[in-house]
Amino acid sequence: MSSQLAPVTLGDLQRPVRARLERVPLELQRIVAADFGLIAEVNAHLFQMQGKLFRPTLLLLAEEAAGVRDVRSITLAAVIELIHLATLVHDDSVDHSVLRRGMPTINSLFSHQVSVIMGDYLYSRAVIELVGLDDLEPLRVLSRVTNEMTVGEMRQLLAHEPLEFSEQSYDLLIQAKTASLLSGACEVGALRAAPPARRALRRFGGALGMAFQIVDDVLDYTGDPSVTGKPTGSDLREHKVTLPLIAALPRMDPAGRRQVDVLMASAEPEDALIEEVIAAVGEAGGLEYARERALLLAQQADAELEVLPPSPARDALRASITYVVDRRR
Repeated sequence: MSSQLAPVTLGDLQRPVRARLERVPLELQRIVAADFGLIAEVNAHLFQMQGKLFRPTLLLLAEEAAGVRDVRSITLAAVIELIHLATLVHDDSVDHSVLRRGMPTINSLFSHQVSVIMGDYLYSRAVIELVGLDDLEPLRVLSRVTNEMTVGEMRQLLAHEPLEFSEQSYDLLIQAKTASLLSGACEVGALRAAPPARRALRRFGGALGMAFQIVDDVLDYTGDPSVTGKPTGSDLREHKVTLPLIAALPRMDPAGRRQVDVLMASAEPEDALIEEVIAAVGEAGGLEYARERALLLAQQADAELEVLPPSPARDALRASITYVVDRRR
């Protein structure tokens, strides 16, 4: 999406906080450790599926960019990742997904019951750790975030009727489901900063998170399964209505609209039908519209960083915008 010649990698973003970021997985393991056999077994699988620590990276970068240092930052970064893991475990169970990052999901490897309970366990461990900090401020931010994410998941359940699910409804969904956690990560990193910097980083994370989700939804139409780790058209297969389809529908010809109707009415849409709808969405300009929205949000995120003094961490936050809009997985 950008014109940058050399792509920004996650390693580029993490360079200013690499030493501290390397401590986050160990802290995460300490927080979720359990003597109970089944929980320990599920934990072992979760750590094999370890993500890229993008949200902890944002927290640590926000802290440095704001010019503050919090001795609790490694623990807070681990809690952010733990909340993210809990949402993924629950999402996979709700969606009946069988793969996550190219590996079996908890619900497919164990059961939906284990998946739901495990997500609850991860959330509860996050709350216990936050309470143990004996400071209401990070608990206040992250309890608000988890509540928003839950509302976002409820909104997701309603995102199945193309003619009734509007762009405004989509924005509310992704703001709650995805952007809230990125916003919370940046705000928690700046808890000890001056109020203008804290507010700017909260808004930065929110705009970045919305752009992140829009790009993710575009990749569902265009991504290479060997790179993304999930089949192309997964959202359509699950009857999820996202921005590319919302934008394309009013511009589709009658044949394209009929294909969408057939897909949404099919309990298990065939791959050929999904490919036809993907092509129709592209031809109607839905993908291009979504990309443009992501770029506008990227510009909003970039503007929020102007309140911060120049630093390698601020540069990395700015580079994270390019990383988000240019990513392929």
